[in-house]
Amino acid sequence: MASGRIIFLNGTSSSGKSSVARVLLDILDDGIFFHLAVDSFNAMRTKRELGSAELDTALRQTRMGFHRSIAAMAEVGNDLVVDHVLSEPWRLLDCLTVLRPQDVLFVGVRCSLGEVVRREQARGDRPAGLAAHQYELVHSHGDYDLECDTSKTSARECAQQIKEFLPNRPTPTAFTRLHGRYLPDIGETYAEVPTKKWAPGEADEAED
Repeated sequence: MASGRIIFLNGTSSSGKSSVARVLLDILDDGIFFHLAVDSFNAMRTKRELGSAELDTALRQTRMGFHRSIAAMAEVGNDLVVDHVLSEPWRLLDCLTVLRPQDVLFVGVRCSLGEVVRREQARGDRPAGLAAHQYELVHSHGDYDLECDTSKTSARECAQQIKEFLPNRPTPTAFTRLHGRYLPDIGETYAEVPTKKWAPGEADEAED
């Protein structure tokens, strides 16, 4: 059984990843794609109030489970659009560990800082300053197969660009290059890479 393709969208909160993902599901016509978003996994969690340490543990375990759910869905042949925020180094390293690098089209979803701040304020459902905090972190690895900018082009135009690029994925892929760059040095200790907290007692839970 052939493994599924993974279109992996990475960008800050309010950068437009979810909008691009929704359009992709409408226009991709050479397979059956599923949209997997980290926020959807966060929303499944129990609603009782958690203390800071308990919440940090729950969020880390949620993200690790999210990564493995992506791998499991793709392993049995499902094509996926993944919506994530790689704002901590260990998240990328964990994805590099559990996903087949050759199956991933890694897309950087960029947006100007002023525009993500404007969107964050307009939405009103994110901690103030979250997008600005994530802005330099999410793209710090510096390697993608494709990038789009939602402050310059619409979600539909970005999705169309990704659709046209998908059949021509490069060899090696960005995930393959990043796997070779990071994992030989980190070995099996990737899960111990320190996390960067958003603010004392306030993790960046809502991330789309």
